[in-house]
Amino acid sequence: MIGDFVKSGDFKGEKHVPAIVTESKVKKGEFFEVEVSVGKEIKHPNTIEHHIKWIDLYIKSGEKPVVHVARFDFTPGITDPIAKTKIKLEEDSELIAVSYCNLHGLWETSVKVEVE
Repeated sequence: MIGDFVKSGDFKGEKHVPAIVTESKVKKGEFFEVEVSVGKEIKHPNTIEHHIKWIDLYIKSGEKPVVHVARFDFTPGITDPIAKTKIKLEEDSELIAVSYCNLHGLWETSVKVEVE
């Protein structure tokens, strides 16, 4: 989504990749829960020296412009990089999460959500 400087991978094998947990099929126009996190399978350090600063959540629907849904900011040492929100969709879409590690930069993942 953002460019060559954004890394991606599988959150199960790379501690920096954000995870998106949500339904794969939702009802048109009805709110549903989305959870974004880093360190779901492999814990990421949470120290002043090495931490996840934020996670952004986006929606991409067809040929429409990408919509920035939310930014979740985290404080090292006292917060866990996990957040939940509720959104609604009008058409099949891709949810995209981008996280920022203060040492290792930007990481991205996405999931498709089908609208019934």
